[in-house]
Amino acid sequence: MLSRLEIMCLLFLSLTKISGWADDGMWMPHQISELNLTKMGFKLNPKELYQEGGTGIMNAVVSFGGGTGAFVSDQGLILTNHHVAFNAIQRASEVKHDYIKNGFLANSREQELPAAGTYVDILLEYHEVTTKILNNIKSNMSPRERYNTIDKASKDLINQTERQGPDIRAKVAEIFGGRNYYLYIFKRIKDVRLVYAPPLDLGNFGGDEDNWMWPRHTADFAFFRAYVSTNNIGVDYHPKNIPYSALSYLKISLQGIKPGDFTMVMGYPGKTYRQFTLAEFQWAKEQLEGRAAKYQKVIDFYELASQNDREIQIKYAGKIKSLNNSLKNSHGKLAGFEKAGIDQKKAQSENDLKNWVESDTIRQKKYRYILEDIQLLTAEKKMNQDKMTILNDWVSSSIGPALLYQAHLLYRTLLEKQKPDIERDPEFQEREYSSLRNRINLADRGYNLQVDRSYFLFRLQALQQLPSEKIPPIFKSLIASTSHLKSLADSLYKYSQMQDTEKRLELFQGDLPNLLKMNDPLLNLAALIEQELKIYREAEQILIQKDRDLKLIYCQALSEITNGRLAAEANSTIRFTYGKVEGYSPQDGVFYIPQTTLSGVIEKDQGKYPFQVPEKLKMLHQKGDNAKYFDQDLDDVPVCFLNTTNVTGGSSGSPVLNARGELTGLVFDMTYESIIGDYFILPEYQRTINVDVRYILFITENFNGAINIIKELGL
Repeated sequence: MLSRLEIMCLLFLSLTKISGWADDGMWMPHQISELNLTKMGFKLNPKELYQEGGTGIMNAVVSFGGGTGAFVSDQGLILTNHHVAFNAIQRASEVKHDYIKNGFLANSREQELPAAGTYVDILLEYHEVTTKILNNIKSNMSPRERYNTIDKASKDLINQTERQGPDIRAKVAEIFGGRNYYLYIFKRIKDVRLVYAPPLDLGNFGGDEDNWMWPRHTADFAFFRAYVSTNNIGVDYHPKNIPYSALSYLKISLQGIKPGDFTMVMGYPGKTYRQFTLAEFQWAKEQLEGRAAKYQKVIDFYELASQNDREIQIKYAGKIKSLNNSLKNSHGKLAGFEKAGIDQKKAQSENDLKNWVESDTIRQKKYRYILEDIQLLTAEKKMNQDKMTILNDWVSSSIGPALLYQAHLLYRTLLEKQKPDIERDPEFQEREYSSLRNRINLADRGYNLQVDRSYFLFRLQALQQLPSEKIPPIFKSLIASTSHLKSLADSLYKYSQMQDTEKRLELFQGDLPNLLKMNDPLLNLAALIEQELKIYREAEQILIQKDRDLKLIYCQALSEITNGRLAAEANSTIRFTYGKVEGYSPQDGVFYIPQTTLSGVIEKDQGKYPFQVPEKLKMLHQKGDNAKYFDQDLDDVPVCFLNTTNVTGGSSGSPVLNARGELTGLVFDMTYESIIGDYFILPEYQRTINVDVRYILFITENFNGAINIIKELGL
């Protein structure tokens, strides 16, 4: 019988082209020509969508702050979601300039606000590099050796590519357990400025209550502008920078959409898990349950700590919003899994796979033990991950104490700095120093010292309640050193210099020996945490490679059993998805039509956030002077619509195009019933929620009077 390693080597050498495409995929640009879109109503040549060099429609789509955006003018104007832009808006806000609550409009280029810490990546080209990445893989290598070989090949290729220019960024991404590797080359824009964001009562209308729900009435959009140096290089903010001249930008359609219309979405979806085995899926459920409970406690703490102080509310607004979004997403997934019986569906799929394997002796040799092997590896991964998570949570940017996160960031940066650049963790290579410096410099805009100290104590008290065997040795010793946790937290913060931004920036430019000489209590704690994390991180790398090895075999089996109709998981690279405008039935006796209107916004008014309709919008509705953006079929101004496209986290801000490639809307959410699509697609429920471009323009022009933007859009 062939060994797993022999099977892997055979598969590495026989990289087969996928022969057909499933309808639930997020497709790579080179696959679009295989999709036979014409029968769906597509009016263009597929070659018009993506072209190397930056002139295709898809080249107007950019990676924007963990989400997606798109150029909508040749002067670098970018349209994305309000919630994708929220952190940038929050960092620019203060009590006297509350852009979160009141929104922001720049009436001229000079008034546009620098979006500190925000960058945009513009795709220039991508191509397969599997042979280059796997060229030095040998059949007798251990998992550690294979991991290191792939890691080095990827870093070498990235380093070589980025020598092409000071603003060139590269990324190597894998699919199908490392069966294929692709190199993506971007132009990075680091000077991004806020042009227009609607007030919170519109940009986040419905708040967390309406999040992931339909019907929806949210003006979830914002405009930014990309700036470059006078010689067209993506550089940090400078007042003499000029607007980026976009090679490709989207044209806007005011003709609108109607039920049954073809639509397509291009964006940067984050991560999906549809090829998980039952064992992996069950572990994912455990993680979601734990995450939901954990996030709820953190949200409750910050909301209570900030309830009577607007300045503190502003500082923690982005964090609370992000955590609430993840919390409701976790609840939705768990409820959806139960309702749809995903465990049973996964079990049935595995039984089908086993029967298929057992029916052929060749398949038995290749695949008989693959599910069992993945199950054993999953148990191994879980043991390591559980230990890592407790420590990672303490130094996390989202749920860790802010100053301990800063201390760990400094320690880890200077620790990695001791290595040759090519050997460092990618997050801490010199190419990331600008981003790392921003994280240190902008920290004060996202935390309050007293609240952070109280949060540190809150975390210590929660840790103390865990069973002794689950408390990391570091914290076990720390807790045992005192009978008064509050005094411990007070002392750590009192004698630490981490609250001093200038000091942190000074240390960032230094080296590890000088950092350790400070004997700063938070830095010392961060160093101890990192020393233990390093052990688990190195173990994780071996587990990652073992997972690749098994998934390579498993995905080959899936590809065979589906006759090649297997879509790659999302991995934060550019993807294409298509579908039609269509409603759905979430339960017996209920059917949701796929469009909402301005009248629906007015009907939801409760006079207070999150359902507070601004008086001016009520007046505009009553006045009825909306002809430019009026939909005759709806007899109203359109607000949001549903379509059957396939999205996930990271897709937010993706443009929705009609059959002619014109902008008709912006992705900003999924329905509650379709959240499980990250793990399992149920076509009858899978719906994307989009804001209609006509509502975007109606708010921009009629509500805020941003005539400068409307003119730039050519409308």
